[in-house]
Amino acid sequence: MKGRLRVVLLGSTGSIGRQTIDVIERLNRAGRKLEIVALAAGRNVELLAEQIEAIGPDVVSVAREEDRRELSRRYPKLRVLHGEEGLAELAGLEDADIVVNALVGAVGLLPTLRALEGGRTVALANKESLVIGGELVRAALTEHKGRLIPIDSEHSALLQGLSAGKREEVRRLIITASGGPFLDTPLEELERVSPQEALKHPKWKMGPRITIDSATMVNKGFEVIEAHHLFDIPYDRIDVIIHPDSIVHSMVEYEDGSIIAQLATHDMRIPIQYALTYPERVGTDLARLGLDDRLELSFLPLDEGRFPAFSAVLAAAKAGGTATAAINAADEVLVKRFLAGEIPFTAIAQGLNSTLEGWENDAPLTLAGIRAADAWGRAFAEGLFQ
Repeated sequence: MKGRLRVVLLGSTGSIGRQTIDVIERLNRAGRKLEIVALAAGRNVELLAEQIEAIGPDVVSVAREEDRRELSRRYPKLRVLHGEEGLAELAGLEDADIVVNALVGAVGLLPTLRALEGGRTVALANKESLVIGGELVRAALTEHKGRLIPIDSEHSALLQGLSAGKREEVRRLIITASGGPFLDTPLEELERVSPQEALKHPKWKMGPRITIDSATMVNKGFEVIEAHHLFDIPYDRIDVIIHPDSIVHSMVEYEDGSIIAQLATHDMRIPIQYALTYPERVGTDLARLGLDDRLELSFLPLDEGRFPAFSAVLAAAKAGGTATAAINAADEVLVKRFLAGEIPFTAIAQGLNSTLEGWENDAPLTLAGIRAADAWGRAFAEGLFQ
């Protein structure tokens, strides 16, 4: 981090985006030099306007044309873009050093590819970039020599654990999962749980989709796919274990029997800062894990009978091709329908399994093919349970 680091922040009004701004402010107060040169948001124009006034970026992008016109009226000297093209242009800014991709959903894939094609560093919190486009992302990394640093706490932990040995010495990766709000709920009651209950994650404060994905364990299936593409480890050497305490964020087991674990408090700003300063470790005033008091760690096997959506995601991953794009799209629709009260909680897993059964591997593994599978998955999920 020598000199000034110019940052493009995609998804600035979401949970990770807001925390990224906080981390950058803290780093700058500590003497670092990070400058946010571009912001992208969805439809939360009022919060984006507050960020524009506080940060003073060179360019911003929003989802809708009408919001672009409104911001252009309010800030006539600011360049305002919109839509997928706007995101891609921000990700490809030539004078940017690092692109933080905190977007939610499949819309995050193109900006990740555009940034990597420019040889830039991407700090990645957008799961879908690797879930639906992992092969394309890996190809872009190989061809253009960019760099991909994970923000997710689990993958940040794995990145740190993998520094303890050589890749050929790794026996397996172990991803931890809190188990979500329904870990101990009787199975016969899951059909009747409400969206409000599902949104009460026991440890983390996150956006609505990722919180529901945590309750179904879809997010852990996605994290297995991410780990596979990030670290080039086969699926059969990536395990998930329930850790309700959410203190150990993931582990790496080596051939000699050693297990390297990364522990920290439940604060996403820690992995965000590590991604921004990698490979340096910078002092922070964030809360630390208290080891002076009695600390108990518990681990349980993942019961796939309790979390059938997890199994559906892994089945899509192993099917390959555009199956993960279809599953991801269906999950996004099913989660929205559950939150709207249209379907019960258990219908999410049922819908994912139906999606996989109905999917046909006829789309090419290209950006266009992924988009086609995404559109098919959304339409299929919308038509279920009618």
